[in-house]
Amino acid sequence: MADRAPGPELLGTRLRHLLELLDGDVAAVYADLGLPGFRPRYTPVLVALAGVGPTSIKTLAETTGVTHSAASQTVARMAKDGLVTLAPGADARQRIVHLTDRARELLPVLDAEYAATSAAARRFEAELPYPLSRLVDEALAALRRRSMRQRIADVAPDLVPPAERSP
Repeated sequence: MADRAPGPELLGTRLRHLLELLDGDVAAVYADLGLPGFRPRYTPVLVALAGVGPTSIKTLAETTGVTHSAASQTVARMAKDGLVTLAPGADARQRIVHLTDRARELLPVLDAEYAATSAAARRFEAELPYPLSRLVDEALAALRRRSMRQRIADVAPDLVPPAERSP
């Protein structure tokens, strides 16, 4: 049994491990650049803000391909780290994210790192039999069509409350 590779039942665990490897090495590059503690998830937000200017968390979520909740959490952490500020939007529920002067000073270094990471990611994908980014896109689309919870209910209906099951 120990010789057998893990199957899909450990998919979440293995994906977290993959993400740890990817993010850990990118974070190490930030430390090499004199930015210890800088999180890889910050860069897409800063690049987006540099491109479009102050914008809503909703727009940042759409631009960076994450959920509103994930974007909101990232922006909150970035505000604590002095990289962005938040201001009320036209709607009381909306918050507009602005770069700080500190973030603007980091942009040349982050632009270079982002370009290098993008090139390295393309080379990494070229080593794979199937582009990981394409596979992730397809997996996300499949889960939008039918959630993992619904899929579990399909094979084990007693594990999911009837009200949560889909037809």
